[in-house]
Amino acid sequence: MTDRLPVTAEGLAAAAEILRAGGLVAFPTDTVYGVACVASRPDRIEALFELKQRPAEKQIPMLVAGLEQLSADAWVVDERARALAGRFWPGPLTIVLSAASGDATQAFRAPDHAVAQALIAASGPLLATSANISGQPDTLDADDVLIAFATQADGLDAVIDGGRVPGGMASSVVDLSETPARLLRDGPIARETLAELIPLEGA
Repeated sequence: MTDRLPVTAEGLAAAAEILRAGGLVAFPTDTVYGVACVASRPDRIEALFELKQRPAEKQIPMLVAGLEQLSADAWVVDERARALAGRFWPGPLTIVLSAASGDATQAFRAPDHAVAQALIAASGPLLATSANISGQPDTLDADDVLIAFATQADGLDAVIDGGRVPGGMASSVVDLSETPARLLRDGPIARETLAELIPLEGA
């Protein structure tokens, strides 16, 4: 059964405790409701994929409060990343960075929503995706989430009821693992605006 948690200090603390214990929690973001496991428990990604019925080859972005949560020993955070994050975080920009080891990449975003930010502050970075079954409509409030996962209630441990969210366009995605950077997905931030800050392929 999925717990419905309020947006209170107690509710957020309970959600963070569930995440740290390996549970899955849904919560509001600046576009749609998301569902996540805590990044410190990567062993729970499989459960997240199973809940969403999502193809295993699709990567899941990491939600962070800001670049300060990214270890310089783990990720290549260069001047381009600092310029973009300084201008557009929190907000609708996802940045893809290379691992310092050079053998992997990871997408990062700082959501512009007080509840999401509070949850990240309480639990640490989150591996998050939209709180719906893959290919099904987005969820915009807690009721939508509970309906979407009604047949998998045992897989979703909690939903934070933060009211209705606006929906809208998915974030712009910029890949900084390449030089020049590459715009992987058009979104709310125009290519021309991004190109004012960093060299961008095709700009």
